[in-house]
Amino acid sequence: MRILLVEDDPSLASGIRLALKPEHYTVDILGDGIEALNALRDEEPFDAVILDLGLPRLDGIDLLTRLRRGGHRVPVLVLTARDGIEQRIQGLDAGADDYLTKPFEVDELKARLRALLRRSQGLVSSELRHRGVVLDPENRRVTYQGQPVTLSRREFTLLQEFLSHPGHAFTRDTLARLLYGWDEDVESNAIEVHVHHLRKKLAPELIRTLRGIGYIMDKAPADEAPGNRIP
Repeated sequence: MRILLVEDDPSLASGIRLALKPEHYTVDILGDGIEALNALRDEEPFDAVILDLGLPRLDGIDLLTRLRRGGHRVPVLVLTARDGIEQRIQGLDAGADDYLTKPFEVDELKARLRALLRRSQGLVSSELRHRGVVLDPENRRVTYQGQPVTLSRREFTLLQEFLSHPGHAFTRDTLARLLYGWDEDVESNAIEVHVHHLRKKLAPELIRTLRGIGYIMDKAPADEAPGNRIP
């Protein structure tokens, strides 16, 4: 899962990124409201946004209002020191999906982020199930046909992305940004290597190559149980 953290306090932003890294999140950081708005309008593939309100150039409330008026539905968790009830109402009315005030416990931030992502994907529980694969993001476990499977951090993240969006075609560039963000160099064949490892550890047919495009995990057949998605 790729998260955009919009926070102008560098030490806090670095601390949040460090805390979320073991949870298999790729966290990109921006400290300016205008830069964040432009990144989101450019359709960067973010699964959620953690948004501070007191930002330079463009306040978080204004950023959120512009996003929602433009039809952007990315889940947004507001993270701010503005703890008055009026400020909370203002943030929620502007389109925030959840609200957490500073100071906060890291475990609560993680739990709220997990719940936010579950709701955005229409899931009742955090487990993802597809064709014999079960991924439990909270406990970092994967099984295939009932047997445990050991994955690297990026293999886990890649599998979670495919399982969260069955039937969606991902380009190699999109997957590279999801796994590595803006700050890391990516080997030219990195995505191919990760996909190869997933196929080897799970099933070759689980992830299909789309020639000239990228990769896709096909949706489950109509007669397969619908899993844990909300009808």
